[in-house]
Order: sequence, then structure tokens, then C-alpha cells
Amino acid sequence: MIYNKKIFILLTVYLTALFASNTLGLKTMPFLFDTHLSVAIFFFPIVFLMTDIVGEVFGRQVSKGFYRMGLLATILQLVFTFIANMVPASDHFTYLASYNDVFSLSFRFAIASVVAFLIGEFQDVISFMYLKAKLQGRFFILRSFLSNLWGQLLDTAIWMTIAFAGVYPPSVILKMALPWFVFKVLMGVVYSPVAAACVKFLKRNEAPQV
Repeated sequence: MIYNKKIFILLTVYLTALFASNTLGLKTMPFLFDTHLSVAIFFFPIVFLMTDIVGEVFGRQVSKGFYRMGLLATILQLVFTFIANMVPASDHFTYLASYNDVFSLSFRFAIASVVAFLIGEFQDVISFMYLKAKLQGRFFILRSFLSNLWGQLLDTAIWMTIAFAGVYPPSVILKMALPWFVFKVLMGVVYSPVAAACVKFLKRNEAPQV
């Protein structure tokens, strides 16, 4: 497998969006009907779109490679965060409480993040490449939307279930999950024209891939 400059740039964007979702996503903002959304809705759809772009231009194997690196990066980030929180703080470090509020993740939330990404992103990659083969490489935006719809549904359902089952009743979990899922999909739709333009640009001087 040959990696070129374009792939390294795409991988940088992919991992940056993933890390931003896992860290900046701790902040929530008000939404419709007295619900709240994580600001990660602006970053996480990029993660799914990036594997679609890569799969469209460079093929299945590179797309799966991005997924594997994203999964490994997520696990390593959690391990490094755990180590940083376990190390004693210096006496003059006066921001320990704020630091812990930002970077301390419960074990349950950590497991939820890894499992949701493991299944949701994998299904997005597989379904996008399946649709690409079935539709003979046509209708990129449609294929991206359908694969993201499926992948985001699984990601949201798995994360919410693992993180909050037994903590909140199912009706409350559904109330939290539904706007989160809908808005992630809508943001993916908003980004789709940009993704299509990226595909067109990246395909210049690139041999067709499967």
C-alpha cells in the first residue's frame, strides 16, 4: 500500500476531528425542546465523512486502515488520560480540580466510547464500500448519507446504552439520544457538498480504486 501526501493530510484531519470530539465534546449547549447537545456534533460527523472520502478515492484497504488507526488512537488516548490522572500533582499546581473535571472519564464512559466507535465506524466503512460496489461508484453523496445514517445510529445507540443504562430510565435515554443522532446526521448532510468537492479534487491524477 502506497501512502502519499494526500493520505497523510486526510489522516491528520480524521484524527484531529476524533480527538476534538473526545475532548471538546465535554461541553454541551442548549437545543430544542429543553434538550442539550454536545459541541462534538460539529466535529464527529467529519470522522465518518473522512472514511467515506478515503474509501471513495483510495479504496477499501486505506479506509479500513484509517478506521484501525482511529480505534487505536482512541484507546491510546484513554490510556494516556488514565496515566495522567493517576500521577500525583505538584503542590503548586492549583488547577487540579479543573483538570480532573475536564480529563477524568469514568471507566463506563471510556468503554462506551471505544465500543461505540469500534462498531459504528466499522459499519460505516463496510456499508459505504458495499454501496459503492452496488451502485458502481455513482451517487457519492447518497452513499455517504446512507452509510453515515446507519453508522451514526449504531454509534449513538451503543454509547447512550452503555453510558446510561441503569442510570436513567429508557425514556430519558431516548430523549437524550434522539436529538443527538438527528443533529449528527444533519451536520453530515451539511458537510456532504464539501466532502464531494474533496473527492473531486483528490481524484485528480489518482488511479481508480476499489
